[in-house]
Amino acid sequence: MEKVTELKEKVKIKRIVIPIVIVVILCVVAFNAFVVVDAGHTGVVVTMGKVNEGVLQEGIHLKIPFIQSVVKIDNRIQKLEVQTEAFSKDLQSVDTTLAINYRVDTAKSYSIYKNIGANYEDVLVTPAVNEVLKAITATYTAEETVTNRALISDGLVTGLNEKLNSIGLYVTDVNIIDFDFSEAFITAIEEKQVAQQQLLKAETEKKTAITNAEAEAEAAKVRADGEAEANNTISKSLTSEVLENKKIEKWNGELPRVSGSGGTIIDLGDIENKK
Repeated sequence: MEKVTELKEKVKIKRIVIPIVIVVILCVVAFNAFVVVDAGHTGVVVTMGKVNEGVLQEGIHLKIPFIQSVVKIDNRIQKLEVQTEAFSKDLQSVDTTLAINYRVDTAKSYSIYKNIGANYEDVLVTPAVNEVLKAITATYTAEETVTNRALISDGLVTGLNEKLNSIGLYVTDVNIIDFDFSEAFITAIEEKQVAQQQLLKAETEKKTAITNAEAEAEAAKVRADGEAEANNTISKSLTSEVLENKKIEKWNGELPRVSGSGGTIIDLGDIENKK
């Protein structure tokens, strides 16, 4: 009797558990039959290890549970920072830090994943950046790399797109974060700048002195011309009549004293009075 009761209990438990298990399995299957591709991404479908051509666009999609998987590829603008060393035209070592903005072409997401894998950034982008940067840096001297940052950035964008566009990678922008040179080169640049500043100062002082001298000479010439003009005017105005009149105006009414022989002073005024 007890065995019959136990058997009934087991049957009852199975009747409860089995439906629950079936529901769970169905839920798992249903969950794996759908995939959500996020905005800005594409889905690469892999069927039992084989990459399917074409991609899934953003949204909800059906797939075969446990047979198909979907790899999501980010097609938004991505930023990659690269630090690398290159040599300038004058053989100076230039340590460069770059920020590269690039994106993956949605139509070629599956071919990139199929031929390269999900680590395409390390396999393709970074090596391409190093190669193009070294080629461009070699065309400039170390000092020119500092003054031509914009040209180098534009050259990097052009060179990287020439290498990567056919694969499905597009570089939109390259920013040079930093150029770093050897201590010896930095010291040489600083000494050159000091020398240039001193030379500029000396030239400025020389120009100032020349300007002041020219100004003084011009002022002296103006004064001399003025004095000459005044003297000329006075000379023309001094006729014999005017000179005689000036003498009369200056005379105080006394006759001049005249020295005679033996040191005797004769006062012409006294002689005149005696008359």
